[in-house]
Amino acid sequence: MRSFVLGPNQPQRFYRGGPAIAAFRGLASQGEWYPEDWVGSSTSLFGDEHLGLTRLDSGETLAEAVRRDPLAWLGPAHVEAFGPDPALLVKLLDARERLPVHAHPDRSFSWRHLACGYGKSEAWLIVGAEEGAAVHLGFRRDVDPQDLARWVAEQRTETILGEMHAVSVRAGDAVFVPAGLPHAIGAGLFLVELQEPTDLSVLMEWEGFAVNGPVDGHLGLGFDLALQCVDRRGWTTAEIAELSRAARHGRPVELPLPAASEAFFVAEKLTAIEGDSLDL
Repeated sequence: MRSFVLGPNQPQRFYRGGPAIAAFRGLASQGEWYPEDWVGSSTSLFGDEHLGLTRLDSGETLAEAVRRDPLAWLGPAHVEAFGPDPALLVKLLDARERLPVHAHPDRSFSWRHLACGYGKSEAWLIVGAEEGAAVHLGFRRDVDPQDLARWVAEQRTETILGEMHAVSVRAGDAVFVPAGLPHAIGAGLFLVELQEPTDLSVLMEWEGFAVNGPVDGHLGLGFDLALQCVDRRGWTTAEIAELSRAARHGRPVELPLPAASEAFFVAEKLTAIEGDSLDL
C-alpha cells in the first residue's frame, strides 16, 4: 500500500472562482479563472487530450498509472465491474459568479452521438454557502422544443431562469442532478462535485461569460441536435425536492444523496458527535 499526495489540478475555465479552493488547500490563489480542482482525475476537458488529467510526481498521468496496474489502484471488485477505469470524476468547485444554464447528455445520447459510454449525471455536496445562495434546477412546466431553441438562439436568459425552479441551499446540503436536467450553480457556493467521468456540457446561456457559445456550446453537434439531450418536461416542486437533501445534523453516518444517484456514485457523510470518536 502506497499513498500519493496530489497537488491542485485546476484547468482554466470560463467563469470566475477559485479563492475558496486556495483557502481550503492552504495555497496561494491561481487567479479568478480557476474555479475547479479536478481531484485525482483520469478525465480530460472536452476537446483536449491533456488538460484536466492529474499527473503524479513521476510525470505519469494518473490514468496511465491506473491502466498499468488497475488492481493495485482500484481493487478487484471495481475492476471486475468497470475495468481499468475509475468511472468517477471528483471536483472542488468554487463559484464566485452564477454559472450559465446548461445541461449534460445521458449515456444513451452520449453513446449514439459522441461514441462515449458515459453521460454526465452529477451531484453537489455543499461545503460552503453565502447568505441567500441558490441553485436552479429543471423547468417548472413542459417546454416546447421550438421555444427552447429560440430562447437559446436569442439568449433570453431571464426567460430560461424564470421557467426554472430556484432552490436555496446551505452548507451540508446535497443535490443530485440527473443527466439532461437543465441547471445552474449559483454564486457564493463552494462544493464537492461528484460526476460521471466526462466534460460534456450543452450551454443554454453564454452572454457575459468568457466562452464562445455558438461555437463551443453544443459539443460539435450543432444546437438542433445538442438540445435534444435537454430534459424539457415540467418538474413538480415535490420532484425537485427529492433531488435535494437538506443537512441533517446529529447522525454519525449519513447517505446524503437520493437513491437515484446510486447508479452512478455513492457518498457518505461522517459527522463527529460530541463524546464519540470516528476514524476517518
